[in-house]
Amino acid sequence: MRVSEYLNAEAVGVGLATYQNQQVLDVWFPSPTLGSLAESSLALSDSTDAIRGVERKVIEVRIPDLSQPIKSVEDAYLRLHLLSYRLVKPRSINVEGIFGVLPNVVWTQRGAILPSEFAACKARAISQNIELAVLAVDKFPRMIDYVVPSGVRIADGNRVRLGAHLAEGTTVMHEGFVNFNAGTLGTSMVEGRISAGVLVGDGSDIGGGASIMGTLSGGGKEVITIGKKCLIGANAGVGISLGDNCIIEAGTYITAGSKITLPDGEVVKARELSGHSDLLFRRNSLDGKLEVVPTNGAWNGLNPQLHSGN
Repeated sequence: MRVSEYLNAEAVGVGLATYQNQQVLDVWFPSPTLGSLAESSLALSDSTDAIRGVERKVIEVRIPDLSQPIKSVEDAYLRLHLLSYRLVKPRSINVEGIFGVLPNVVWTQRGAILPSEFAACKARAISQNIELAVLAVDKFPRMIDYVVPSGVRIADGNRVRLGAHLAEGTTVMHEGFVNFNAGTLGTSMVEGRISAGVLVGDGSDIGGGASIMGTLSGGGKEVITIGKKCLIGANAGVGISLGDNCIIEAGTYITAGSKITLPDGEVVKARELSGHSDLLFRRNSLDGKLEVVPTNGAWNGLNPQLHSGN
């Protein structure tokens, strides 16, 4: 994505930053905003955690232009909060270079710790009969430790990173995964993987074990959007964008270079069908070739009972 396509806007937030050895580990922003700083009813204050050996300080972070590169850990966390609070959509702000800015952190039930300090922290906890459980070692924390969006269900919080964008009505089941700068734009069922940079439209279902290719590794350049009312079947995968009302049959993996047979017998690469609507991608049960045919209403859509009352 070119910088000119990013949102040219200011963002600001007052938050609590965690410091260890003068390094910022994370920041929690309870009420970030676009534009001017909004008043908050929350009273934040500085504190310390002797077990972890960290300080938490109240800070104000201002980003004059979200189209510009990330400059600090504090800057990165404000952008991730904006995404998870649904103040901006995935791919609308510049998050390039975020892996080089964020530190690798030991995430515990008490909060963040530097990997180099974990053994000392664990020893202090044991000496006081305090449990110190490690949840993960990663650059990104769980979203639900910082932001709990309204109207969503998340069966396993470990599988949704801070910076994910989950629209009202979204359900993420136990094996579903949503990366940062990615997510849903409406009511959706997520039982598979939504990789970084991927957008999923309203009424779509990402089936169990299914995967949508991202651009973080492997050299992929295609920025993928899944349209409205699409179904990616169980254990299927897709490396092209889909328009509305599309289906990827269970167990079928479509990459940009996959050879697809059209109804008239012509064979094209899947990238030529990227973004088209009303298509059913499947593998011919007789000859094993990948083919595409019109959907003709082959899918009935989401079960509304699974998304009501989120």
